[in-house]
Amino acid sequence: MQLARVIGSVVSTQKAPSLLGKKLMVVEPVNIDGSPSNGFTQQEVAVDSVGAGEGEIVLLARGASARWVFAEPNQAIDLAIVGIVDTIVP
Repeated sequence: MQLARVIGSVVSTQKAPSLLGKKLMVVEPVNIDGSPSNGFTQQEVAVDSVGAGEGEIVLLARGASARWVFAEPNQAIDLAIVGIVDTIVP
């Protein structure tokens, strides 16, 4: 799992049938203090499973773990938002 900040959303008129009705969010990996991970900005698109909004810190799952969050595990999903972080206690 990885921490990330939601920085936007994606609107797509054409996508794989397994993604129909799913919200696509632009995320940026962050460190525990909220700074961009690895000192540079790396933005990715993740499928939202929890109703996250812009500016929130979220937990990401990758690969097979991301696909198993949804009802049909054979979907075209490689990165999923699986949780919204309320607080971080170091």
